[in-house]
Amino acid sequence: MKLFVKNLTNVDFSYLDADRGMMGESWLAQLELDGSLNSQGMICDFGLVKSRVRDWLDTYVDHRLVIPTQSPQAEIVTEQQNIQLHWTYAAGEKLSCKAPEQAFALVDRHEISLDSLASWCEGQLLALFGDEVQGLTLSFVPEKIDGAYYHYSHGLQQHDGNCQRIAHGHRSQLEIYLDGDRDLQLERQWAHKWRDIYLGSQAHLIKQQDGYNSYQYSAPQGEFSLRLPSSRCDDLATETTVEQIAQHIANELKKSYADRQVTVRAYEGIGKGAIAQA
Repeated sequence: MKLFVKNLTNVDFSYLDADRGMMGESWLAQLELDGSLNSQGMICDFGLVKSRVRDWLDTYVDHRLVIPTQSPQAEIVTEQQNIQLHWTYAAGEKLSCKAPEQAFALVDRHEISLDSLASWCEGQLLALFGDEVQGLTLSFVPEKIDGAYYHYSHGLQQHDGNCQRIAHGHRSQLEIYLDGDRDLQLERQWAHKWRDIYLGSQAHLIKQQDGYNSYQYSAPQGEFSLRLPSSRCDDLATETTVEQIAQHIANELKKSYADRQVTVRAYEGIGKGAIAQA
């Protein structure tokens, strides 16, 4: 007998890819459990299934930088309660990040993909149920988006929760309207501009030298620093909340369309976001 839960939750995180570097991602989690019926005529209560799996994913994957520790491109050093990461892109560029341990997910795989991350999670999730279930299958699926989207990473220093981590991200849809009419070409242009981008805040940029941007800040969870190629960054004058991202795009477009009403609907991952006008 099997129990299934579709779209149990979604995880927003960034991960390191051999060629594309740091990518923001948002995936939906699907779950199946194998087991026998108990005295109540069920494998396991849906409430327990949802809470245990959702809480584990929220704790160990969501809003983290996911690192394939078996990749030869990764060098990881643990320093007390912090991790120092060095990553070499296939093209030779480099990324480094230092942050508290809870800002990273160290995944014992050669690369991060839908299947590899799911398989890493499965063994740990099965242990949550003891003898209640005999097998567990987790799968991740990306949201189906009809239109433009971009992968971005960022960190929100002023956030009380896990968004303060300097390198987490989202895969986000974008809608742009001029005088109420949707402009697909502008959406594609911005999605291309921000493909695999790190959206930094000018207040956190401490150095821009030799083709690299260096960011640093202190937050309740600890000290955070990040250095990566300038070509993969775009810096806003504000914190990079989705509200400010939407307003930034609207303000930039207004420079070219001064006599038009610009409306931007920017998503932060799946099913949520902000609307700004200029």
